[in-house]
Formats: sequence, C-alpha cells, structure tokens
Amino acid sequence: MALDNFIPEIWSANLLVSLQKSFVYADPYVINGDYEGEIRKMGDSVRISSIGDPTISNYVKNTAIGNPQELTSAQSTLTISQAKSFNFMVDDVDAAQANISVMQEAMRRAAYRLKDGYDQFIAALYTDIAAANITFPDTAPFTPTITAGTGYNDAYDQLITLEVKLDENNIPEDGRWVVIPPWYEGLLLRDNRFVSFGTDANRDTLANGVIGRVGGMVVKKSNNVPNITGTKYKIIAGHSMAWSAANQINEVEAYRHQQFFADAMRGLFLYGAKVLRPESLAMMSCNRPAGA
Repeated sequence: MALDNFIPEIWSANLLVSLQKSFVYADPYVINGDYEGEIRKMGDSVRISSIGDPTISNYVKNTAIGNPQELTSAQSTLTISQAKSFNFMVDDVDAAQANISVMQEAMRRAAYRLKDGYDQFIAALYTDIAAANITFPDTAPFTPTITAGTGYNDAYDQLITLEVKLDENNIPEDGRWVVIPPWYEGLLLRDNRFVSFGTDANRDTLANGVIGRVGGMVVKKSNNVPNITGTKYKIIAGHSMAWSAANQINEVEAYRHQQFFADAMRGLFLYGAKVLRPESLAMMSCNRPAGA
C-alpha cells in the first residue's frame, strides 16, 4: 500500500495572495476628484458650474465702454450612477483550521475587486472624447510597424501625435499622461527615443521601474486599457482636468450570520465619473500587431 494515503492533511498558515492589477485611470494624477462632495446613496449627484469667457473689445480714448457684459453660465451634473456591494462569510471551522485572519484577507480581495471595477468604469468614458481629438477611429485603427534592429518604430511617433492634439487645444503641459497596455510598452522599449534618456535622473527613473515619458507626457501602463475586439485597444492621453470622479465606501458592516456559525461582512461602494472637458483628452484605436 502506498504510504501517500497516510500523509496527514495540513492547512497552511499562509493564503495564496491573488495577483493584482495596478489602478491607473482612478489615479488622482489621471482623473481629478475636485467635486466629490457628500455622497450618501445611489443616484446622488454633484453639480458643477462654469462660466463663459468675457468678451475682449478695443478701447477708444474718451469713449464710453458701454454696459458690462452679462456672463453666461453652464452646469454639468456628475451622477453617482454605480453601486457595488460585497457580502461574504467565513465559517468558524474554516477560520480555526486556517489559523490566520481569513476575514482580513477576504476584505483585502473585496476591496481590490471594487477598485478594479471603478478603474474600468473610468476607462470606459473614452466614448465621450471629442471626435476631433481621435487620431485613429475604429474604422481605421493604427497598427504599429515593428522594424527589427533599427531602434525605432512608429508606436512612439503616434503617441507624439496624441500630444500634438493636446497642444492644439491649449491643454497645460504640466500633468499630461498617456495610458498604454503592456504590449505597447514592449514596442516602446525597442525604441531608442524612449529608452535612451539624456540625463542621469531620467535613467534612474527607468531603473526604478517607472514606465517613462514620451514628449511631455508621463507614460502609464494598465491592463484596464479598453479592449474592443480582442486585438483593438483604446489608447487615451490627456490631463486630469478633463474628467472628474467621485466615490464613497458608503457602508461596511460586520455581523454574525443567523443560520451558520460564521462571521460575515458586507459593504457598499458608490461611484460615478464624468468627462467635463472633452478637448482635454485625445485617443486612438490601435491594433496589436503580430509579435507584439
């Protein structure tokens, strides 16, 4: 008889920690939270006001300038449109056998799943980007060309084209970003213009694991870049002034389950986001080429 049948079962004191994405679109560098305010329930809204530009006129000496202009105003509404919840329990027997804080790890995983959905929700707002700021539409997506051994490819060039769109719309240069999928970073790493930085500080930045810069844009990498048809991705560049988000962990309750010997935890996460300045975002549809 094989001795394997007599090997006792052991519960490890350590849980296998799940792999996690980095949340980029929800980063305050990418999207602002200026109008978050008080969020209490699903359907709450944050009202955002703006005013039009004053008219500039020629002044003629000794001539009355006329009545003052009445400024126009506009209002946008950021609605808390999403409500996500979790509700789980850990049986007393399982908790005792595992010999660790199972509830703590489960809470950590629940928080990760909530944030991942929030990040994807913000990325999906690409549909509100102004048509004039789309360099490659879905009907004619950009497909990068890989030229082995040259040290250059056009993946870098098309990110510069996105930045030019921001330049043309007078978007502040400080705080610009572009978010790319991991395979696109692989193309940039083959381009000398991306990896051969001119200063020691920039080389240290790359060495410390930061993606880098293209032109005046900070390059960020995310697995939540919208993927439309499996190979077609939406690469977005912009400034945090373009859009705003609001979120709130509205309820977190620990309770004792009535029908089981188990501790339970439930929570409610509310959020919403809105593009306020479409001209402050630029985008291209991009096909993943073979070998990328």
